[in-house]
This record gives sequence, C-alpha cells and structure tokens, in this order.
Amino acid sequence: MAGTIKHPLQCRCGHLKGLVDRPQTANRVVCYCSDCQAFAQWLGHESDILDERGGSDVVQTVPRNVTFTQGAESLQCMRLTSKGLVRWYAACCRTPIGNTLHSPKFSFIGLVHTCLESPTQPLGASFGPVRAWVNTKSAKGQPKPKTRGVSAVVFWFFATTAKARINGDYKRTPFFHADTGALIVTPQVLSAEELGKVKCGIAGN
Repeated sequence: MAGTIKHPLQCRCGHLKGLVDRPQTANRVVCYCSDCQAFAQWLGHESDILDERGGSDVVQTVPRNVTFTQGAESLQCMRLTSKGLVRWYAACCRTPIGNTLHSPKFSFIGLVHTCLESPTQPLGASFGPVRAWVNTKSAKGQPKPKTRGVSAVVFWFFATTAKARINGDYKRTPFFHADTGALIVTPQVLSAEELGKVKCGIAGN
C-alpha cells in the first residue's frame, strides 16, 4: 500500500534518526532565499547544504508525517530574527532538519535535503522531482535561475494546512507540545550583530 511507504531521516552523524511517512504527498522545492543561505552559513555546512547557486532542496510536508525514532534530545532550533521561521537542526553535528512556522496551527515543515539523503531511497524516488524554484533573485551568479512553480507551491501550502486544521492533524507534531502548543525547545534568536556576521559570510562567498 502506498500509505505504508516511509522515507528515512537522519542527521549527518547518525545520532538523530526518524522516518517521513506518506512521501508521495509531499512537495519538493528549491529555495534560493538569503535566509536559507544564512541558516546554512550559521550551521557551518553551506557547501553540503546549498547547491552552486545557493539553493536549498526542500521537501515540504506536514509535521504529522515526521517521526523521530532515536536521538530526539539533540533536536534544537533557532530563528534568524524574532519573527523569522523556526529552523530546526541536530545539535550533535549541526545537520539542518527543517523549517516550521511559529505555531502548530500552521501544519507545515520544509525538510532540508541533507537529512533525507539515502543511498537506498533517493529523494526523487520517494518525493518525486523538484516542482518549483523560488526566491531566485537571491541566487548566486548570473543569469539568475528562472522562478517557476510558485502558484503550485502556494496552492499546496494553503490546501495542506487547511486540511490539517479541519481534520485535527495539526495537533500531531514532534516539534510542539500537544497540550500547550509551545515549541518543544526554546529557539536561539540571533542578535543583530550575529545576523550581520552571517549575512556578511554569504556576501563573501
């Protein structure tokens, strides 16, 4: 049955492991935004995370599809600014896991490809091809890649999050406490100085 398919998830060192259920329902996007580039720079693994144009291969799904089977205590999060996306990573080896919004009511996570790469289950085989290229103005080099598939991404997001609100799936998430809706860990928010240093690192690449 298609519903039983799961894709493995793990950090670079293998301490944090999990599974992504129903990969066929996910959406795959390459994002070139400066914030995704800054996150990679902050983690110190930009060459592993970003492609040659500064893009991140992101698999969008609902948090209920993500299960951590070991090492969940190493899960940490940060925000580039106090109002930015909540960006999750494995503290053991600083592998990016994914990005969520600030509330479980918006049932969404964008999983970064580095925690999904598997020699036995390629991303394309599980999640399908990349369907959109977004925020291309922040891509490195010239000419800039063409922006494609934005309308499909927006439709997928609103349709998916609305469905999760209606059927209650938004309450099933490993990133928020079920009883309070609070994040399971307090995010580190970069100071203006810290953010400036990260942005300078991007400009210098």
